[in-house]
Formats: sequence, structure tokens, C-alpha cells
Amino acid sequence: MFLHELSPNDQGKVTGFSKGTTDYRRRLLALGVTPGVSFKVTRVAPLGDPIEIRVRGSSISVRKEEARILIVEKLEPQSTEVIK
Repeated sequence: MFLHELSPNDQGKVTGFSKGTTDYRRRLLALGVTPGVSFKVTRVAPLGDPIEIRVRGSSISVRKEEARILIVEKLEPQSTEVIK
């Protein structure tokens, strides 16, 4: 599943990145979006671009095209993992 498939208030965990995306992957890693980190989708613009996520205490806006790079796992709402 990819980030752009999630809706507002969904929680997820980053499981990896698509191949061939080294430049943008490097930027996401610098922002703290690393494999294994949990996040919450806080907002999605009306046309789906950009998508705002809350990760490690910061809000990050990701363009829909770039959201297709992040491979994620959707977490259930009752998950005990803490989103900081």
C-alpha cells in the first residue's frame, strides 16, 4: 500500500520506499520519515495534493506524486503505537 491510498485520520507505518527514488528518498529520510516510523495522516487537500502527515512531532506535506514513493502499512485505530 502507498501513502496516497490513506485517508485523513488513518495511521500507518513506513515499510519502505519504491525503487529508483534516491533523491526524494534522501529528503524524506532527512525529515525523519524512516522505515519503521509511525505516522498519522492529518489532512488531504480537496484534489488529493498535498497530503499532510504528522511524524515524529512534525507536520510534513507530501505531494501526491511523491506519496507514491512511500510504501506503508495501515495501522488499526486501536493500535498501541504512539504517534509523536
